[in-house]
Amino acid sequence: MSFKVAERRIWDATTTLEALGAAEVALWHWEPESDRLRINGAARALGLSPLAPECSSAAFRALALPQDRAQAEELLRVREAGAEIVVRLRMRSGGVCIWRGVWLEEGVRAAGVIAPEVKFAASGKDELTGLLDRRSFIARARERLTHDGVHELVVADLDRLRRLNEALGHERADLVLAALGSRLAAAFPEGSILGRIGEDEFAVLCEPKGYEPAELLRTALEQPLRIAGFDIHPTLTIGAVSAEGGEDAPEAAELVRRAELAVEAAAANGRGSAAAYGRSMETDGLSRLALEADLRGAIGRGEIIPYFQPVVRLSTGALSGFEALARWIHPRRGLLPPDEFLPLIEEMGLMAELGEHMMRSAGKQLAAWRRSHPAVGALTVSVNLSTGEIDRPGLVHDVAQVLRENGLPRGALKLEVTESDIMRDPERAAVILKALREAGAGLALDDFGTGFSSLSYLTRLPFDTLKIDRYFVRTMGGNAGSAKIVRSVVKLGQDLDLEVVAEGVENAEMASALQKLGCDYGQGFGYAPALSPQEAEVYLNEAYVDGAAPVKARG
Repeated sequence: MSFKVAERRIWDATTTLEALGAAEVALWHWEPESDRLRINGAARALGLSPLAPECSSAAFRALALPQDRAQAEELLRVREAGAEIVVRLRMRSGGVCIWRGVWLEEGVRAAGVIAPEVKFAASGKDELTGLLDRRSFIARARERLTHDGVHELVVADLDRLRRLNEALGHERADLVLAALGSRLAAAFPEGSILGRIGEDEFAVLCEPKGYEPAELLRTALEQPLRIAGFDIHPTLTIGAVSAEGGEDAPEAAELVRRAELAVEAAAANGRGSAAAYGRSMETDGLSRLALEADLRGAIGRGEIIPYFQPVVRLSTGALSGFEALARWIHPRRGLLPPDEFLPLIEEMGLMAELGEHMMRSAGKQLAAWRRSHPAVGALTVSVNLSTGEIDRPGLVHDVAQVLRENGLPRGALKLEVTESDIMRDPERAAVILKALREAGAGLALDDFGTGFSSLSYLTRLPFDTLKIDRYFVRTMGGNAGSAKIVRSVVKLGQDLDLEVVAEGVENAEMASALQKLGCDYGQGFGYAPALSPQEAEVYLNEAYVDGAAPVKARG
């Protein structure tokens, strides 16, 4: 063999990188001990050019979208040798990518490949039907649920699949499933999320407009089929659950669980039945009594923690602070949204305990951030006072203690009080609020505009902030009444020398409209949902480096 022939057969580093670039694929190599992530290949095409050729873990987290920071953490988590990694990540300057790899030595290094989601032929797809598999269906549903509006999830269980397998054989029974998958894809409008989430389970997540999803699914799939000379008449047992999208939307996996629970309830009424999810369907293991038992120790065990939603100054885009919101990390069910446990906490008389816990935890976290990020300025954290907590004995003492123990200045800890709490006894509320103000707390009147408070009382109460309810903010673009209320509250805040915070800011257009009205601050999903403490710190770093908190162009 001549030298020239041998030379042509050698793949040097340059050739490898050229091939990766042409295929829009990159290689990654992670060394946790040296905190170094290296990327070679199509970094620009994948939106990874700010990270290439190498970066720290903090830079990697900062480039990921806030709602995908948990997946970024999962990629960086040290595992045992041989453990596989599959992570779906969206970066700020690129599309959805799949990161696949393996840990080569325990705790030492991991390596793998990055490619656009569409490059993986089997990525997220059920091979038999072409629909999303369970994992990808839940991931897509999680993204969709961030959008406002009413979403409906329908899960359909094909009756007697085992009998079909026995009668037709697995290959022919698979033809039935494939045909049903095709029918499902043809029946629902574009934009619906469709999946085969189990051997005999199909699922649809959509925003029903002019049709009933469960009926449409049944009509489409319960049509006769002829397979290998046999007439097949499919029947389905259906479960459905509705959810409001947006900041407080339930976790997608939890929504699927509820729909499957409804399927089980429907099955008790015979094949071909349907049921909508209700709390009464919860099984013994997840029953109200079980949740109550878990709740009694959850606060003490540190399972209920503050998540932090950014509050941004509209005029500059600078991060001003966070609002602390309670989230329960259940040991078996994972992250639970507030509507899953707050009503129970209130009924069990644990709201005072939760309020004190949230205030102390949020104050401690704020102090840590202010120490480690001295350049962020007067960062604040807001904590909600639950109904009746304003009358809790020791509240004023606890506020003073939190500020003193954490070295926080006056106004760094803000307490949010609702109108209804004030109006139950305005005279007594005025006394307590004055004492809280003297103790060093900032005071915000939450959800202003939804109650019937007297303006005469408002002028006598020591508030420094008004918060506009998210409903008025979200609907002000298409509802003249909402727009008038927003303008009035902003003007009232200016006249009374109060800062005004608009909740429910979903995009840059909303933020711009509010700024033009003279509103001081905004918070909402347009900036970020409630973030875990780790995600919030990354967001803080990102906002500090960029000089402004990012806001979505459109909701």
